[in-house]
Amino acid sequence: MAMRLATQYVKTCLQLTEAEMAMFIQMFVDHQASLQVKVLENGNQEVVFQDNESGEEIVLSFERKFNTYVCRGTCRITDKNLVNLMRKAVSTFKGSAIVHRIYEGYIMIYEYEWGSVVKIVERKDQTDRVIYEYKDTIGMLEQLYRRDDVEHEIQFIKAQINSLLDLRNDMQDTAVREQIDSRLYKMTHRLFVLEA
Repeated sequence: MAMRLATQYVKTCLQLTEAEMAMFIQMFVDHQASLQVKVLENGNQEVVFQDNESGEEIVLSFERKFNTYVCRGTCRITDKNLVNLMRKAVSTFKGSAIVHRIYEGYIMIYEYEWGSVVKIVERKDQTDRVIYEYKDTIGMLEQLYRRDDVEHEIQFIKAQINSLLDLRNDMQDTAVREQIDSRLYKMTHRLFVLEA
């Protein structure tokens, strides 16, 4: 099995309530991750982790917006414990992220939406190969079922046919009646297609 060299959180977005922010911090504390929380004067917070493998600090900045803390940013992690905790945090708190898991000779790219993996791509020698992609088939079918564009068009055409029939009955001029008949023919054909 290939050994992971690092994990790069290229694009991360977490939105946490105050209670979730406390749970986020506690989750890392429970797993003996060395961290420091800095509360800034404007209510924002910075969570600073020590990556034990690389010796570097990882800073996650949480901007306070009303009653939530929003973290958008990037970070590179080599410590396996921190990598697993970050993955768990994105999943638990329904975050979105693009994560590059870097191996010798290739990169696995994971896309998370609402805490779930929606796409996995293998990048090797500048070539991308899709390994997994989530398709919401049930949702797409439900959306198709709920579409009512055709019903609206049928109602519109029926109303036009009725008004053309009224107009045809009032007209005495044969040339005008022939034009109306031509339009009625096209509209009834379209109505037949839509109702089929």
